[in-house]
Amino acid sequence: MNPKEIIARRVAQEFKDGQLINLGIGLPTLTTNYIEDGINVTFQSENGMVGMGKVADKDEIDLDITNAGGQYVTINDDGAFFDTATSFGLIRGGHVDVTVLGALEVDQNGNLANWIVPGKMVPGMGGAMDLVVGAKKVIVAMLHTAKGKSKILKNCTLPLTAKNVVDMIVTELAVMKVTEKGLLVTEISEGVTVEELIEMTEADLIISEDLVCREVQTI
Repeated sequence: MNPKEIIARRVAQEFKDGQLINLGIGLPTLTTNYIEDGINVTFQSENGMVGMGKVADKDEIDLDITNAGGQYVTINDDGAFFDTATSFGLIRGGHVDVTVLGALEVDQNGNLANWIVPGKMVPGMGGAMDLVVGAKKVIVAMLHTAKGKSKILKNCTLPLTAKNVVDMIVTELAVMKVTEKGLLVTEISEGVTVEELIEMTEADLIISEDLVCREVQTI
């Protein structure tokens, strides 16, 4: 199993029956492949959709149906479309239970930087700023490092999306919760030692007394 699949599978375990969930583009969308049997959730896209289905296969593409990142997606039979004002009313009104986003950087205080690298062209922040403030739970799903450097820092160096908003970080190496005392490591992946995790993470880590070794399936 590749690192992104490891992350997506673990994030999907956080989904609870009946939740309204918003997924960022890229890795977060993979979580739809690993939702446990008996768990029924509704996916929302901030460009005006609830009941969003999976990313569309070539023979399922409808040019009028895309997610907020411009990917062609399907919509479930019970789905609905509406204007952007209504969509952001759901988000800003606190009706989204979980949002899952990628990140460029996260720090031990729960600060998030995921929208811009200075000097590079980007389309804009999108709905990220509203989502991380409005959702009840914010999960960052990302690879632990980029070009060999930790993405989990003592303090973010890039422009922030929002401050003190991240609840949980899931990487291919570990699961961390943001607490008042700092980053608490609750799970570590099979084959990874605590010493290796600390070495690959710039942020200070608190290792849980009940640390779980997360089995990594190879299928």
